[in-house]
Amino acid sequence: MNLRRSNIEIIADMLRVGENGAGKTEIMYSANMSYAQIQKYLGFLLSHGLIHKVEVGNPIVTYHVTEKGGELLRNINTIVEVLEFRNGNGA
Repeated sequence: MNLRRSNIEIIADMLRVGENGAGKTEIMYSANMSYAQIQKYLGFLLSHGLIHKVEVGNPIVTYHVTEKGGELLRNINTIVEVLEFRNGNGA
């Protein structure tokens, strides 16, 4: 079985971390990502309106999941549940 995560799994992991707001480093470590990955995916999530950036100080920034991002995460969770991919039980 391929242990690499799909783009959708990475996005879902990032959205889970950002549900209550999180900084770039927290997202990177919690979602088990490299610096290059976090840069790429944060740009994608921001440009698609799935997260938004909140400047809480200089240079402190946190990222929060938008309503659209929360909806996407719920949909991903439903798909994973229906297909029973969780814990390696899927195809």
